[in-house]
Amino acid sequence: MSNRNNQANKQAARERLRAERERQAKKDRLRRQLIVGGAIVGVLAIAGGIGVAVSNMGGGSSAASGGSGDWAKAAKAPLVKPQNTSGKNGTTVVVGKKDAKNTLNLFEDPRCPGCAAFEQTVGATVEKDIEDGKYKASYHLGTFLDANLKGTGSKEALSALGAALNVSPDAFLKYKYALYSKEFHPDETGPDKFADDSYLIKVADTVPALKGNAAFQKAVKSGTYDRWALEMSDAFSAVKDVTSTPTIKLDDTVLGTDSPQGKVAPSSVAAFNSMVDKALKK
Repeated sequence: MSNRNNQANKQAARERLRAERERQAKKDRLRRQLIVGGAIVGVLAIAGGIGVAVSNMGGGSSAASGGSGDWAKAAKAPLVKPQNTSGKNGTTVVVGKKDAKNTLNLFEDPRCPGCAAFEQTVGATVEKDIEDGKYKASYHLGTFLDANLKGTGSKEALSALGAALNVSPDAFLKYKYALYSKEFHPDETGPDKFADDSYLIKVADTVPALKGNAAFQKAVKSGTYDRWALEMSDAFSAVKDVTSTPTIKLDDTVLGTDSPQGKVAPSSVAAFNSMVDKALKK
């Protein structure tokens, strides 16, 4: 009996090792696909995930074309701007106290694994700093990963974030944090979960202001802010000095450590706080 148990345990261990190797091989294949042949994105290794290096952000769908299917229709639909936005086409999204002297600019893509790693580690600190008036935050969200990872999840998630922003800036922040959480952020090698409206609503139900919110759910299901999501993506793509996501800038200073592709965002609260304190306008 003991020998049979040992053999079974060894077989189970071999199966687990094989499954892990297959999973890692799949990730490695994806990373190679992302950086070959003039692709839109490359990969930066960082603690807790990967960052995405952008070489041609214009490769994603734009408000002019929208891609195919429903998103091509969205590109031609009337623009509905969420509440709590400003600027051309409602693409200026600033959260925080108006009299804050400094502005933290965050450049992210909803499907970006490095952005998820940053938010899971530093996101709560950013939210507290905003509440304390240390700085206000300006959010620049793109959808370029849809072109390379395939699917529409970045655009769908950005549209849903517009619906959350229409409820309140706090709902937007809490929902964004939930989307990037370990519980809900999809693995880059797995299914495009953000392309599913029901999944986006499931995530929203963890946010008090959005739980069971009929207006929010209707906006997600009907794509009320789809055109706005494309405009946000275009505005993101128009920024020339952002070479990777996440890119974090305090006013004009990019926060991070040097890499061949540019600055890699801080991967710990201590590193983030140190960089912020050095760059703050007193």
